[in-house]
Amino acid sequence: MTLEPTKPQDGVVLLHGISRTARSFRKMEIAIERAGYATLNVDYASRRKALQELVEDIDPAIELFAGALDGSVHFVCHSMGGLVARAYLARHRPRNLGRVVMLGTPNGGSEIADRLKRFPLYRTFFGPAGQQLGTRRDTTTAALLPPVDYPVGIIAGDRSIYPVAGALLPRPHDGRVSVANTGVDGMADHMVVHASHPWLVRNDAAIAATLAFLQDGRFTPGSARRVG
Repeated sequence: MTLEPTKPQDGVVLLHGISRTARSFRKMEIAIERAGYATLNVDYASRRKALQELVEDIDPAIELFAGALDGSVHFVCHSMGGLVARAYLARHRPRNLGRVVMLGTPNGGSEIADRLKRFPLYRTFFGPAGQQLGTRRDTTTAALLPPVDYPVGIIAGDRSIYPVAGALLPRPHDGRVSVANTGVDGMADHMVVHASHPWLVRNDAAIAATLAFLQDGRFTPGSARRVG
């Protein structure tokens, strides 16, 4: 009897959004692990440092994780976590980089940040990185986020649980980011699910689509398959 060779195991780095923790990704993490991937669910000081500092903070753990994999290392990111990933990959791109999924990431910036970033309460709560989330980026922030040249799939939401903040955004939006501003030039695929910003990472359709993109590079319904 001839045994088929064991497939190399891929891994997935999960990066949460601003003011969130790794716990927010737990449902997604379990689904990804059940699909056969190794995971690294990173906690980082999203409210205390600027994007460029966060990149250096997460690098040691990601470098160790990626280096231990037989297969590719993918990234799944929520909200500002997608910007952290873009800045990270511009500076510390793993040789075995696979695919990247972003959920509710303000690639084009957030109009809410434009309106609120000068207010002391916003500045105190969201910290230095919160100042980098607007649609009008300074030279330093823009340089951190060069064009993507790797497979990126983007999931946006079109429901809001924030009636006041939602009034500041062009429709459709998820209460924090407009659907239009989640996109980025060079993305491989884009889809919209009926979910608000904080619940994107727990939305069943978004989780299924994430698994599909990690496997096939497209958000094809029902295309996700086990890799282990």
